[in-house]
Amino acid sequence: MARRTVYLPGSIEALVRERAREGESFSGALVRLVEQGALSGDDQERPDWIGVGEGPGDLSMNLEKYLGIKPWGTGEGSRDEGAR
Repeated sequence: MARRTVYLPGSIEALVRERAREGESFSGALVRLVEQGALSGDDQERPDWIGVGEGPGDLSMNLEKYLGIKPWGTGEGSRDEGAR
């Protein structure tokens, strides 16, 4: 499977490591947390599962918002309609 490289600020990396479940890989924890953040919005249909390598097109720019660390601004949201 092809891999993607994503830049994570140190604060996000620390958050992922802090919230990782026992025995869970870093990438597994990251996917789970991003999915939880993406699913937290109630204005769009929610996907059953977001697989590795899939997700919102604006994830790298809005990671802290998808993880719930920063709030979405008024009228702001994912640019990728199927992301949430």
